[in-house]
Formats: sequence, structure tokens, C-alpha cells
Amino acid sequence: QVQLVESGGGLVQAGGSLRLSCAASGRTFSSYGMAWFRQAPGKEREFVAAIIRSGYSTYYADSVKGRFTISRDNTKNTVYLQMNSLRPEDTAVYYCAARPGPVAGVSTEYDYWGQGTQVTVSS
Repeated sequence: QVQLVESGGGLVQAGGSLRLSCAASGRTFSSYGMAWFRQAPGKEREFVAAIIRSGYSTYYADSVKGRFTISRDNTKNTVYLQMNSLRPEDTAVYYCAARPGPVAGVSTEYDYWGQGTQVTVSS
């Protein structure tokens, strides 16, 4: 089992920024594709961003392109989500996810999940 722990969520005003972190256990972090998903009340869990094993390719949902940046540091077993220009509609629980090998854009393809961290954006 790979254990993932998110941190960095909180309350922020619209237009502000937050950086989420996801710390992973194990020695094979670099072999996993990583992603962030989010889920707002009453809505389906949706894809936010993904990063391949090497970190050199990234993917984003249209709703966050140009505002969010996913990155990873394989020496620290950590993936990050830098969120800028936050909007009230970004309010959700954000989850870190991992799967062996390639990334994917649907939650069902991921084997490991963190507990989630709440992000609330006020207008």
C-alpha cells in the first residue's frame, strides 16, 4: 500500500493563492503517476491535474488551466498543487491520488488516495 497525506488546505479570499502538498510513503514514488482530484458538495469527483512519473509532462482540467500548477519532487516523495487566482467555485475537498505508471484523467484509474484537504474560497 502507498500512503498519501495531503496538507495545505484552508480558507482563502477570491484571487488568493494556496499550495497543497501530498506526501507519499515508500521507495518507489518515482514509478507512480500522480494526480489531484476535487469534490464539491453535491457534485461528482472531478479531475484537476496530473503529472507523469518524471515530472516533465503535466495535464490540467480546462477549469484550472493557467491558474493551477502541479509539480513533484521525487527526492522528497512529494507532489504539489500551486493554486493561484482562486475562485469561489474552486471550493472543494482536494484529494491526492497515485497509480503505477501512466497518469489518467478519471478517478477510477487510481489505486491510492489521500484523506483529502478542504479548500474554501470566499468571495
